[in-house]
Amino acid sequence: MFSNALKAGVATVSLAVLAGCNFAPPYQPPQGAVPSAITSVAAQAAPVAGVQDADAPALQWLQDARLRQTVALALHENRDLRVAVQNVDKARAQYGIARADQLPTIAAQLQGQRGRNSADTSGGTSAVSEQVSASIGFASYEVDLWGRIRNLKEAAWQQFLQVQENRRGVEIALVAEVANAWLTLAADQERLALARQTLEAREQSYALMRGMFELGAASGLALAQNLGTVESARGDVAQYTAQLARSRNALQLLVGTTVAAHLLPPAGWLEASAQAALQAVPQALPSSILLARQDVQAAEHALMAQHAQIGAARAAFFPSISLTASTGSSSTALDDLFTGTSRTWNFSPGIRLPIFAGGRLRAGLQVAQANQRIAVAEYEKTVQTAFREVADVLADRDQWGARLGAQNAVVLTASKVQELSQARFDAGADDFLAVLDARRSLYAAQQTQISLQLAEQQNRITLWKVLGGQALPAVE
Repeated sequence: MFSNALKAGVATVSLAVLAGCNFAPPYQPPQGAVPSAITSVAAQAAPVAGVQDADAPALQWLQDARLRQTVALALHENRDLRVAVQNVDKARAQYGIARADQLPTIAAQLQGQRGRNSADTSGGTSAVSEQVSASIGFASYEVDLWGRIRNLKEAAWQQFLQVQENRRGVEIALVAEVANAWLTLAADQERLALARQTLEAREQSYALMRGMFELGAASGLALAQNLGTVESARGDVAQYTAQLARSRNALQLLVGTTVAAHLLPPAGWLEASAQAALQAVPQALPSSILLARQDVQAAEHALMAQHAQIGAARAAFFPSISLTASTGSSSTALDDLFTGTSRTWNFSPGIRLPIFAGGRLRAGLQVAQANQRIAVAEYEKTVQTAFREVADVLADRDQWGARLGAQNAVVLTASKVQELSQARFDAGADDFLAVLDARRSLYAAQQTQISLQLAEQQNRITLWKVLGGQALPAVE
């Protein structure tokens, strides 16, 4: 009696201990996603260490070292890319599950049973019975005669490759977005610098005009018009100051962390260094290069996965053979569990032949075939879209030299017109309205010039992106 009570107590304590176990990892809120304070000078933070692949061959088309290091930092810190990487790990694990289905699952089991029957149902005599059993074996292992499991494994493998290509697409898009944001920041710096220079020049002109007005050499209308140009320039300075801050914030969001000041473009960078920032692009490219694009590769893997699904659907029409087997020991006493007389074994092969399923199997095959035809159409559309995107970018590329040259000429002409208009006003040959028009025309032309310089660089980035992130061929 004492022994039985002791056994029951030990079992109760063991169950209580097991019930208190929790193998889930402890939850910790993510830290360090943003700086400890929101400031307007976040770009002045200290340099971020640990960027090791800024000189990787994949980034060599970014010829400016600061831009290349900024992109490399984004590849380490961007959250969208982290999600894509985890999706690859998830798809790899799912493929592991499909591959494991080809092998039998072997499990060991130790089971004990103790019970008391009722005296009312056993002839007036009650008894306590005990049974202990231990076994090892596999259950419902399917013999893959018709390739159903092999095809499901192949489909899972192709889906894994598809997810890998999608991750590569996220990485390529990230590089392009960071490069565009970095260049946009440089352009906004140029716009702000131009607005400040314009404001300074107009304030000096207004001071001279006010002196002339006080001496009676200028009218009140001219003075008011001059003041209007000053306030307009002051408004532009405020606008571009805010725009520059937004551009810096957008770049920081894409990178995923604070971007150090030494990685940002310096003042005057766009006009002086933009043409050397990115690798020059050729005028013609072979269309076969498009087949290596990540979206084309992903579409092809999706098509191959659907082919494998058809094989699995066809195999469902044939008989399936499953095997269940185990060996072990069973005894009424734990001491006798592993004696020769307690040995047990079981072998249960089974065959399942589908006879009538209400059309389910045929409908399943039709679904798989329809999915395959859809995948073919999507693959063809992906290739056509890739061809159009590259053709459009190259069509724009052909005209960038002429557009930039024409805009440079417009700026020079507008600058000359402003000088002549100012000279005629100073000589009394024209009123101040002609000077105002000349100033507005020059300012607008200079802003357009900055926008075109930015757009030309973004065209190169877009070409790299639509080529699938491949290294651009050398220009002969």
